[in-house]
Amino acid sequence: MPEQCVRAVLFDLDGTLADTAPDLARALNRVRAANQLAPMPLETTRPYTSSGARGLLKIGFGLSPGDERYEALKLQLLEFYAAEICVDTRLFEGMAELLDRLDQDRLPWGVVTNKAVRFTLPLLQGLRLGGRAACIVGGDTTARLKPYPDPLLHAAAELQLPPSACLYVGDDLRDVQAARAAGMPVLAAGYGYLGDGGAIESWQADAIIEHPREILEFLQAS
Repeated sequence: MPEQCVRAVLFDLDGTLADTAPDLARALNRVRAANQLAPMPLETTRPYTSSGARGLLKIGFGLSPGDERYEALKLQLLEFYAAEICVDTRLFEGMAELLDRLDQDRLPWGVVTNKAVRFTLPLLQGLRLGGRAACIVGGDTTARLKPYPDPLLHAAAELQLPPSACLYVGDDLRDVQAARAAGMPVLAAGYGYLGDGGAIESWQADAIIEHPREILEFLQAS
């Protein structure tokens, strides 16, 4: 549990704040079509969404960074994604109401994601959140990505708050690892993509939530 009163809430983006899987799956399937491959169903690609291009190219082509075709296909994937970045992406059920409540309570909230800023900003604008977030930290804002603590520490500095006063919410093991390294309380979003980090119960988050409303319950109890 947090050691002091939470004074801000920070969210991971893909799989925590918004369900971006449909738009990313479409981009992957456009790359597959360009390479004479059949489309993959959303339920197959969805768990890999939080890992971005790396995860999608792994499931879609069996490729990893360093493989010969990886960079060319990554560029193609990101071009397709940028062209249709917020078509079927939606906030998770209950998230809009949660953000409204945080605004009403004057509790600042922000986004800390490994998604590059050039994708993060237009996506948040498409969701009509860009002007509301107190801070937005993308995957290229700091030198190191999550699971390093750098992005979360950067967000806390922007908010002029100690890290221990910021609650982080994420759906990937890297989110919990980054928060722990930054000294932040952290909730694991069990409704998200969860990735390949093993059982969510083993991540050692302060709590596992299955709906955004549970964030308010955690704040009220802290």
